[in-house]
Order: sequence, then structure tokens, then C-alpha cells
Amino acid sequence: MPDDVDAVRDTGNVLEVRGLSRSYGPVRAVDDVSFALPAGGSLGIVGESGSGKTTTARIIVGLEEADGGEVLVGGRSRTAPGGGRGRARRLARAREVQMVFQDPYLSLDPRTTVEAALREPLGLHFPGRDHTERVRELLDQVGLGTRAADALPRQLSGGQRQRVAIARALAVEPAVLVLDEAVAALDVSVQAQILNLLADIREQTRIGYLFITHDLGVVRCVTDEIVVMRRGSIVEAGPTAEVLAEPRHAYTRLLLESVPRPGWDPEAIAAARRAL
Repeated sequence: MPDDVDAVRDTGNVLEVRGLSRSYGPVRAVDDVSFALPAGGSLGIVGESGSGKTTTARIIVGLEEADGGEVLVGGRSRTAPGGGRGRARRLARAREVQMVFQDPYLSLDPRTTVEAALREPLGLHFPGRDHTERVRELLDQVGLGTRAADALPRQLSGGQRQRVAIARALAVEPAVLVLDEAVAALDVSVQAQILNLLADIREQTRIGYLFITHDLGVVRCVTDEIVVMRRGSIVEAGPTAEVLAEPRHAYTRLLLESVPRPGWDPEAIAAARRAL
């Protein structure tokens, strides 16, 4: 259903999250979270472990259900009752939003070659086509080339595996790509390569990026807008450059002060965290 995803990209906001909530017993993991991602935009959700950022991402993708609130892609609800019923609708929902996880080795089948990993979603979403050329395009798009087509994940470096994971997510031409700590497990130099790759892909397409990360350096480099979460709630949001230059909330300032640098005082930061 390529026309559906193309239509999603033509809307003002490719993704809207309205009043999202999720509890686990007495713990409010996500508490009245709302934000929007424009088509072709890049939004970062930052916060420490337990802030609710990954739970929010999993609800958006459809890996978890919300207790309340709504997720819309291209103006269509993904959380409405019955919205995911029927095989065609489930496939369309899967095409709209794809996710890239932190550890590509765990998300790739160790017994499956790179080419087979790319052909699988292509065959599922676009049956009856010859996908040879599309596989070649995807490998070129992520900077691997056809030389990697016959490789197994164990034969690739961490950066190469993450490129395969990105290519697999892009194969179905999603409107939104959710990247959950997608460069956290990589060396700094490899991180830079992957982030540059993602920036290039965003220039070539109108895909929207949602970065889930604790790394303020990542959001500074690759996002237009930022959402700061703490204990399930949004405490600050706005243009990335403005929020990081002049944070208004004490928690955002604490995150910035926690980045190691000359004169860094971890004991003082730990005391400030306890007092917050």
C-alpha cells in the first residue's frame, strides 16, 4: 500500500502523540505525554533510564499498548479500537513506523544473510515483485554495497550490522523511523558515520526521525526539536539548539551538567540529582 505511506509524508505532522499514558502497577511509566513530529523532521526524546522514553517509543511502534491517549500517523489513529485488525491493515501500520534497536546483533537473525534479511520485509509488504534491484539500492543507500549481500551478521562489524538494520527498516519505505539508542553501542567514530548516514537519508527522503537517547551529543547533532522526559512526564520541550543553550528546567540543566568535561564534579551532580 505505497500510496498510503506517501500520503502520510504529505501531511504537516507525520506523527502526533496526544496525552499518552502507561502504568505498570503503581508506576506511571508514561504520564500524559504529547508531542508532534513534522514530515521530514527529527525529534529527540532524552532522559535517564526510567524516564519513560523507551516505553513511549514502544507504544508508538505498536510493541506495547497505551492505557490512554492517542498516537496518530498522518492524521490516522494507531491506537483506536480495531485500528489494527485485518492483515492488510496490520501490514500498513507496520509500514508506517519502523524501529531500529540499540543492538543490531540481537535484532538480526544470525543464520540469515544480509540479502535474505532485506528480502524478507520486501516480500511481505511487496509480494510478487523482483526485489533484486531494491536490495541493491538499499545496500548502496546505507553505504554497504552488494559486497555485503552474502555476509552473515557475525561476519560484519557493529557499525555494518547497524547499517543492515537501518536498511531493513527503510526497505518498507516508512513515514517514521524510531531509533532507540541506535548508536549507543558503537564506537564514537562509528557513531559519527551512522549519524552522518542518517542525516544524508533524511535529506534524500521526507522520512521523520524519532531519536530515543540519553546522549545529548546525539540530539545536538541530528535533531531539530527535543523533548526532555523525567519519571514518565515531559518537563521541557522546544527547538534543540534553544533548549540545550538555555534550559529552563532544573532537570534539563542537570542532564547537561552530567556530561563529563574539564572541572566536572560527579559528587556535586549526584547531590543535585538527589535534591531534585
